[in-house]
Amino acid sequence: MKDKNLPNNYNSLSLEELTTEANKMIEELENQKDLGNSLDKYQDLIKLNNIIEKKFQKNTALLLVDVQKGVNDTNYYGGPNGKRNNLHAEENIKTVLQKWRDSDRVIAFTKHNSREKGSPLNLELESGQQIDGLEPNSGDIVVVKDVNSGFVGTSLELDLRRAGIQRLVILGFFTNVCVETTTRMSGNMGFDTYLVHDACASMNVIGHDGTYYEPDLVHNMAVGNLHGEFCTAISTKDALHLCETDASHISRVQGNE
Repeated sequence: MKDKNLPNNYNSLSLEELTTEANKMIEELENQKDLGNSLDKYQDLIKLNNIIEKKFQKNTALLLVDVQKGVNDTNYYGGPNGKRNNLHAEENIKTVLQKWRDSDRVIAFTKHNSREKGSPLNLELESGQQIDGLEPNSGDIVVVKDVNSGFVGTSLELDLRRAGIQRLVILGFFTNVCVETTTRMSGNMGFDTYLVHDACASMNVIGHDGTYYEPDLVHNMAVGNLHGEFCTAISTKDALHLCETDASHISRVQGNE
């Protein structure tokens, strides 16, 4: 399969030649000291990887966004009638996390330390602590943020680049807020980005006119906005499958490249 988005000189190469070219790019990137001059090369490498293999390799990191106890404070986030969707998200996150640990892949966490007075996502509160079973290990990448994106005001991008990461699998809370913002930026930064939609969740939202929006609708709209532009949305089952082998039933649809 050839990619219309690849430079013309790549489209005439065999699969073996493309693999050789990708390995050359990786070596050049490893020796590149100025990351600011590497973005085009990273983007070309992502496009080559899309042809060469779909399986998640060692250059694929798992990013857990704000998996903290306070995400279940429905009253704070959703009001008196607040509720959350996808109550199985935590179990799906744990399943994917365990797969990453078992396969010795890179794992990263964002922790939210809110600027908002009264927010349950405050690291000095019990509600700001990690959900049981979703704690970082000593070798994991961990950044603390106080805005929606995991990349703003943190070392996350630099940590991932230094670890040789080119593909990012994202899950966590909330789909329409910090997960969405982080996923958008990940795609814009040139990471080959995947969103595990059933390992994320949203709260209900009260619109500007007082309209109540169900959490499933909020969640699905966020995933719909991201899929095909900033990332490829996949299921927990797909994520586990891609850790083992290619998945011919999945089409990578990330755009904006």
